[in-house]
Amino acid sequence: MRKLKQIFILIAFSLFCISCSTVPSTSYNPWSVIQLETESTFADLAFTDDPNHGWLVGSQAALFETTDGGKTWQEKKLDLGEEKASFTAVSFNGQEGWITGKPSILLHTEDGGQSWSRIPLSEKLPGAPNGIVALGSKMAEMVTDLGAIYKTSNGGRTWQALVEGAVGVARTIARSADGKYVAVSARGNFYSTWEPGQTEWTPHNRTSSRRLQTMGYSEDGRLWLLARGGQIQFASTDGQDEEWGEVIYPEPSTSWGLLDLAYRTPEEIWVSGGSGNVLVSFDNGKTWQKDREIEDTPSNLYKIVFVTPEKGFILGQKGVLLRYEPPAETA
Repeated sequence: MRKLKQIFILIAFSLFCISCSTVPSTSYNPWSVIQLETESTFADLAFTDDPNHGWLVGSQAALFETTDGGKTWQEKKLDLGEEKASFTAVSFNGQEGWITGKPSILLHTEDGGQSWSRIPLSEKLPGAPNGIVALGSKMAEMVTDLGAIYKTSNGGRTWQALVEGAVGVARTIARSADGKYVAVSARGNFYSTWEPGQTEWTPHNRTSSRRLQTMGYSEDGRLWLLARGGQIQFASTDGQDEEWGEVIYPEPSTSWGLLDLAYRTPEEIWVSGGSGNVLVSFDNGKTWQKDREIEDTPSNLYKIVFVTPEKGFILGQKGVLLRYEPPAETA
């Protein structure tokens, strides 16, 4: 009986330690928490050619404007009638900007957001607008949540389809700087890629038994992925031959889910996740540190956006926004 009791205590202790994090803490906390008066989950953020003037969008038609570089934000209301809108993306090129949303919403501005006009979309559009990139004067590229990709060169009056077939319902879709796309399937059991000039998406098996959470591109065009159970993996090449590096667990023996990854510099990588979880690698993913000063933030942290290496934000839920403030020696 005594031996069984000892075994039980050992098992209980082991289970307790599984939830413990042994990742070193960062030497400083560069993130300040901004709490905005909304219950929305933020989806995207972009700045005009004025580095102090930006826009933040999210669920429940959340629209916030900053004129001081992101230190403070003011809510703006748009008249969308009785429609229950949810904004999914925002992008600017100079003073011209675009906002996508559900159900089938596309907004356009040419004056930095002082006024927004709604661009009508065809009822036959495959899926709802999911993302958009402003490419130049009256030029933009839009992708739907089914993987249909369209381009306009006349301010949204007409659109050219870039891919013939949709990819299906996607969990996430990301675009590289040179126009490539990667989409994670709704269940996370496979992913698909597309490059300019191709007529169809190319499906790929996931790299392990863990379901995919999201994928994206590094600055040099390589794919990266986040999978269930806190798993990270980087493509060893441009990803077309599906050669991947070893699986990385930034925070072993924990159950935190990782939700997004972004490069601040070619070597510095930030990862965010559930329950205020934020980790950083200063050596391109070889070693990791944890920012413990914000882990009590009552929010899942869904997206990381670095506008410049010195200006970054992490987008959360229920009005939580984190703003990056460089340490004094690098500011």
